[in-house]
Amino acid sequence: MSDIKNKFDSAKDKIMGRTKENVGKATGSEETELKGKVQSQKGDLKEKLGNVKEKIAKKINDVMDKKEENKEN
Repeated sequence: MSDIKNKFDSAKDKIMGRTKENVGKATGSEETELKGKVQSQKGDLKEKLGNVKEKIAKKINDVMDKKEENKEN
């Protein structure tokens, strides 16, 4: 469940960030544009962190499964 929430949060940050960035460009607000860029980058980082966590969890599970198989044999 946590993985789904993380994916949703990162997608939300990227979409909201791009929206703010475009609003900032359209209105000439450098501050809003910058906030949008930062929020979009935050979403990218959340996504990358989630992917790293998933890869680490998979490797740990694989090692633990292999140990369990060796105990049974």
